[in-house]
Amino acid sequence: MRNYNLGFVSDKDIYNHVRATMLQYRRNINLKDFNKNIIDPVKLTFDSKIYGQSIRRTIESECIRQIDKTNNNHIGYFHQHLFRLAGNGWEVPANGDKGGFDVLNDHLHIYVEMKNKHNTMNSSSAQKTYMKMQNKILEDDRATCMLVEVIAKRSQKRKWNVTVNNRRFSHDRILRVSQDKFYEIVFGDKDAFFKLCKALPDILDDVIAEDESARLQNSVYDELDKTDFYKSLYLLAFHTYEGFDKF
Repeated sequence: MRNYNLGFVSDKDIYNHVRATMLQYRRNINLKDFNKNIIDPVKLTFDSKIYGQSIRRTIESECIRQIDKTNNNHIGYFHQHLFRLAGNGWEVPANGDKGGFDVLNDHLHIYVEMKNKHNTMNSSSAQKTYMKMQNKILEDDRATCMLVEVIAKRSQKRKWNVTVNNRRFSHDRILRVSQDKFYEIVFGDKDAFFKLCKALPDILDDVIAEDESARLQNSVYDELDKTDFYKSLYLLAFHTYEGFDKF
């Protein structure tokens, strides 16, 4: 482990947090997993020919796409649970505890709902979240509630304006905050999130160097029959279809 020089969290703590996230990542896929929901070999053929890439690379890209669906949640774990390292009263409650907020600080009266991207909430979800924050402010007149977006449209810390039942609402203590601004609130360093992102490739290199199982194990292409490759691929989806026994 090298020195990451973050300043707001120790090298050991951030290394262990990155490793804990890595261990949750889905890191293997085989032919059975690949075809669990029945792949579309016609689309794979189009993709390969139109984008000028080998069918192997096309299949590997589809494998990554499938795996990525499960890994998005694990990145959410990385972003949210990092605040357990902050100390100074910052908490990441168990799901559903403490009013259902993702991150909070009772001492500072700050209560946070975290989202990975600015467009992940539909209007119904946004209304429900806003009303939860309104209720918190009614319970605690010192409370500040924040919708924190890791990937916001811009760096921001501003009032969150929401339409609920055709009425426009805003409140000085219900805020929409980008991840960089929230790191500044938590760690007292306006560049804290930048420093983490800059160090992250080195941290991951160190984690992977220590544990080779972190790398993707993908046997899909190797398990396909190379003596008649396209037959092997098309029969994954169409083995009961008329005529395909003569492929």
